[in-house]
Amino acid sequence: MIIAVFGLGFVGLTTALGFADKGFTVRGFDINKERRAEISSGKIPFHEPGLDTALTRNLEKTFNVTNNAEDAARAADACFFCVGTPAGEDGNADLTHLFSAIDSVSGVVSEGCIFVVKSTVPPGTLAKRVEPYVREKGGKNPIAANPEFLREGYCWEDFINPDRIVCGVSDDAARNVLSELYAPFNAPVKFVSPSTAECIKYLSNTFLATCISYANEMALIAGAIGGIDIAGAFRILHEDKRLAGSGINAYIYPGCGYGGYCLPKDTAALEATAKNNGVTPNILSSVISLNNEMPKITAKRIMNTAENKKEKIGILGLSFKPGSDDVRDSSAAKIIRILLNEGYTDICAFDPLANEEFKNVYGLNISYCTSAKEICEACKTVALITAWKDFAGINETFPNVKWVDCRYFL
Repeated sequence: MIIAVFGLGFVGLTTALGFADKGFTVRGFDINKERRAEISSGKIPFHEPGLDTALTRNLEKTFNVTNNAEDAARAADACFFCVGTPAGEDGNADLTHLFSAIDSVSGVVSEGCIFVVKSTVPPGTLAKRVEPYVREKGGKNPIAANPEFLREGYCWEDFINPDRIVCGVSDDAARNVLSELYAPFNAPVKFVSPSTAECIKYLSNTFLATCISYANEMALIAGAIGGIDIAGAFRILHEDKRLAGSGINAYIYPGCGYGGYCLPKDTAALEATAKNNGVTPNILSSVISLNNEMPKITAKRIMNTAENKKEKIGILGLSFKPGSDDVRDSSAAKIIRILLNEGYTDICAFDPLANEEFKNVYGLNISYCTSAKEICEACKTVALITAWKDFAGINETFPNVKWVDCRYFL
C-alpha cells in the first residue's frame, strides 16, 4: 500500500516515518523546500527523540521526500493531510493550508484514494466544509478524520505505541484502508463518525488546557491567602488514588500557562466554534482568559523581585516545554516582551535547546548565554520559566541569586 503524507512537521514526519517503519511505502511532501532538503539529507529539522534513527532506517527505502505534491500523491492509496490549521484573528481554525493541499493532489489521485485529515480541525469540519469542498470540485474520494494524540518530545513513542487510534469514517472504503494501515500497531482502533473523531481531539486538548488553568488559578488563590506551600500542596493532591500514577498530573500543576502550537489555537478554535453554533462556552472562555493573563502575572512577580529596572535579569528556559526546542507561543517570549516594555532592558536568557530558535523567531533585544551557570553568575534575579531537568537544584548551587520559580520546580 502506498501512502502520501502532506506536511512534514512534528505530526506529518512522525506519521510518515511511523508507517514507513511498519513496511508501507511512504512519500512525503512539504511546501518548505529547505525542510524537504534537510529531511532528504537525513536530518530532522527539529528536536524529536526517535525520529532521527527512524529516518536513517527508512530514508530511500520505504520513505522518500518528493519535490512536488503530485509526485507524492500519484498512485497513492491514502493521502494523509498533516498541515497546519492555525487560529485566525477571530479564533476560528484557518483551513487555507488544508484546502491548498487537497487542491494540489485532486487532479492526480484515483477516485479510490482515501483522503485522511490528520490536521486538527473543529468538530463538524469534515462534514460541513471539507467534504462539500471536495465534492464541489468533482472529487469522489472517501474522506476520513484521523486525529493525532502526540506529545512533543514523545511523538515517536506515542505514534508507534498508541493507547488508542481514532478513525472518523462514513463509508466502508475508508474503514477498510485505515484498518489495514493500523493493523500492525496492535492498538485498539475506534471507528466513529468524522465529527465524533474531531470532537475527541478537542476534548483531549481542551481538557488539558483546563487542568493547567485550574492549577494556575488555585495557585493564585493560595498565594493571595499566604502561608501555603503551593508546590507541596499540589504534589500531595497528586497522591490521590484517583490521580496517582496518571500522566495528567503534569498538567494539574501551576506554572506560566500553556503554550506551544496546539493548546492555544485549539482552545480558541473550539471557543469560536461554540459561539458560531449559539453556545456560550463559559468554562472554556475562562480557561483562555486566565491563560492570557498568566504572562502579565508572572512578569509582575519578576519585577517585584528585581531591585530596579537597571538590574540584570536572567531567564532560564525559552521553549514552551522541557524536552523540546519548539518556541511557538512560548510563555518566555510573552514575559520577556512585558519586561522590555516596562523598561527592564538588561535581560539575558538560556535554554538547553532553544536559544537559536528563540532568537530567530522572536528577534527580541536580549542577550543569550551558553549555560545556566553563566546566567546565575551574571544576574541577581533569575526567573525559571521552563522546567528543564537540567535546572533541578540550581537554586542550591547559587543560593545568593534571587529566584523567581515560575514553574514551582525548585
